[in-house]
Amino acid sequence: MPDVFVGAGSNDRAEQHLAQGVALLEDALGPLRCSPVYRNPAVGFDGDDFLNFVIGLQTDVPMAECMRRLRAVEDACGRDRSGPKFSPRTLDFDLLIYGDFVSTDPAIDVPREEILQYPFVLKPLADLAPEARHPVVGRSYAELWAEMAADVPPGALTRVSWSPR
Repeated sequence: MPDVFVGAGSNDRAEQHLAQGVALLEDALGPLRCSPVYRNPAVGFDGDDFLNFVIGLQTDVPMAECMRRLRAVEDACGRDRSGPKFSPRTLDFDLLIYGDFVSTDPAIDVPREEILQYPFVLKPLADLAPEARHPVVGRSYAELWAEMAADVPPGALTRVSWSPR
């Protein structure tokens, strides 16, 4: 079974929606592991801070079905898709990694480009799977984080004590 990693985030009643989303996702895909949770400012719009973390699991559910189930959980938690791309979120689940799959279809962003762009994606992924390797660049998430961490401004990413479980 492939190792699957899902980015999770919310800035609208974040603790409530993230806890609900994790419970529903575990029902949909099986046992989960969660990274530590981080608080970070909204990106791309003025809004409340986000809580973000990464969920890890192993599943024999095909990738397209995993993506469908992620979307169904978002919808069950009140996700509104009518607004702009960068806007408040009740729940945002992004399929980051599905085993060693690398998409050649521009409509399917797996592995997610955000892994290499945003500290709030890479840091929790490195916490959860430090020795795992990015399927495109071939470097471990711990190595990638060590490189990115030097450029993260103070206050841009703060670990919080809350957990979705």
